[in-house]
Amino acid sequence: MSPVKPDRATQWLLGKDQPSVRYAALKELLGKSDEDSDVIETREQITERGWARDILARQEEGGWWASKERAYGPKYLSTNWMILVLSDLGLTKEDKRIAKAVKWWIERMSTADGGFAPDGTKKGHLCSTGNAARALVKLGYVDHPKTRRAFEWMVKNAAPLGGWSCFGSGRNLDSWEPMSAFAVYPRQKWTRGMKEAVEKGAEFFLERELHKQGDHYEPWYRFHYPNHYFYDQLVGLDFMTALGYGKDARLKNALDLLARKRRPDGRWNLDAVHPDVEGGMAEFYHHPKYRPTPFALEEAEKPSKMVTLRAKTVLSRVSAPS
Repeated sequence: MSPVKPDRATQWLLGKDQPSVRYAALKELLGKSDEDSDVIETREQITERGWARDILARQEEGGWWASKERAYGPKYLSTNWMILVLSDLGLTKEDKRIAKAVKWWIERMSTADGGFAPDGTKKGHLCSTGNAARALVKLGYVDHPKTRRAFEWMVKNAAPLGGWSCFGSGRNLDSWEPMSAFAVYPRQKWTRGMKEAVEKGAEFFLERELHKQGDHYEPWYRFHYPNHYFYDQLVGLDFMTALGYGKDARLKNALDLLARKRRPDGRWNLDAVHPDVEGGMAEFYHHPKYRPTPFALEEAEKPSKMVTLRAKTVLSRVSAPS
């Protein structure tokens, strides 16, 4: 039997202009192994052209981006944000530039209690710790002691009833980063406490069908990349399906949204670039003191390879045999 020909959207993702996307599509959508010759060749091209190459070209000799003093600022151009993006683009510590950047980043953002924080104080911060843990695993630092401690920190700081609270605001959908971190952490490394934290966290998100919390909040219905520390329903679908909850009926509303937003050509748009916020948060992000510089790989309101890749990966998990 001849192999099934990829649909138009998948063929677009397999284009050679962005080897990071092609690499992920070969593995996630076509099921190719790390030993496959096409996968190996594509992985080698990630730093030769496309987004990863462009980001690495802006790295300073000392391993940092934008600021030598701060890893977290300026938002969203400094080292912390570049590392998060590069971890999504298939880079690992095998590249010496990544190893140098991660060493510099850990020194400035890891905290004495095992977490990570913007200023590297003694107390970890939820969003920073979750994002850091996820990136460290993806960059090849799964056995680094700082990685292990970050996962232990997230268990210790989970809400008793499930989920997490960022800035002491009470457990909420916006506190999603630990779930995304556990989604990439090898299951054989999970402790009983980790398993319980994920199960309770999953129930928290499922009870709310990935969107029911307070008044209708439109940014959660728009798709973004990079996400930084912001939530939307595609973010939720990504980690919930990666954690094995793709068959749960309570994902139906979010999956229906995903279907509605699919273009006639099978692709998805980048709806907006963060900070895409409403209400009081919009006033905060427009204040001259706190206003960040938006960073994007693609143009808003146009077809996005990063969004389409994540959407199709979600659908592939949902349709996979149980």
